[in-house]
Amino acid sequence: MKNILISALMLSTVLFFSCGNNGNKNNGKTDPDTVKIVKTNVPAFSEDSAWNYIKAQVDMGPRVPNSAAHKKCGNWLEAQLKKFGAEVISQQVRLRAFDGTVLNARNIIGSYNQEAPVRIMLCSHWDSRPWSDNDPDSTKRKTPVDAANDGASGVGVLLEIARILQTVNPNIGIDIIFFDAEDYGEPMWDRTQYTQDNWGLGSQYWAKNPHKPNYTARFGILLDMVGVPSANFAHEGFSMQYAPDVVVKVWDAASRAGYGNYFVNQQGGTINDDHLYVNKYSRIPTIDIIHYDPQTRSGFFPYWHTSQDNMEHVDKNTLKAVGQTLLTVIFEEGLPA
Repeated sequence: MKNILISALMLSTVLFFSCGNNGNKNNGKTDPDTVKIVKTNVPAFSEDSAWNYIKAQVDMGPRVPNSAAHKKCGNWLEAQLKKFGAEVISQQVRLRAFDGTVLNARNIIGSYNQEAPVRIMLCSHWDSRPWSDNDPDSTKRKTPVDAANDGASGVGVLLEIARILQTVNPNIGIDIIFFDAEDYGEPMWDRTQYTQDNWGLGSQYWAKNPHKPNYTARFGILLDMVGVPSANFAHEGFSMQYAPDVVVKVWDAASRAGYGNYFVNQQGGTINDDHLYVNKYSRIPTIDIIHYDPQTRSGFFPYWHTSQDNMEHVDKNTLKAVGQTLLTVIFEEGLPA
């Protein structure tokens, strides 16, 4: 996950957090008076199942491109999507990193209801950062990251949604995309030639070379760092620039599902993430559901790009909030007008 852009938008963020809704959490519990108004045909999301999918990834080791763990996890992701009834396309490509390293990358796409004219794209990156370059312990900064939150959490949520889609048809098309080579940008100790386009290599490739000619979707939703305890999902800047109506749709669904304490109606940072390239090149209005913490220097959770981004810091309550919100969006989108 990349840096947050520093801009006037960030200044407005401070004002929102000072004067607006304080986004207090309720220990993962939902408001029963809110939950009961959710459409009855929305299936239940299993946070335990999602957590297990995250752990399965982490147990393979850091999924750094060109590593054995990366290859093993890519094969596993393809097998899981096929097991859950998706039509799977593996988009294998060689991408050049900022330092000249050629990465054997793989974007993995699982599709449901192929013939449906209305489609929603759900995505996350599945690779791990090669360095824990934000670690407070300098001796650990050149070790790869487990990436339980920054990578695996979004994938785990989407795998659980894929499992549900195998048995319950939402009456619209769903495309789940696992982007590769997102987190291979310059380390903190070498930012002399830093550019945002050295990140998100897999999504850049896919946005310019979709898995099917002329592919499009009604909208897209990117998940990033969605397992953080007591997460704060604010309105990300590029999401508001390219797809404000989708932000409203998703945050309204979260509120009606009882998770407005996670999906707060406040302005967050503007973040260089995979959704930026989808918006720029594919022209699919796509938003980013990403934890934002104005109290940390990075703007992300305290263990971002450190050796502590592990299963110890993945919270099932947050997984439930994100997964149930996405299912609400999906199945209500599939209702007859």
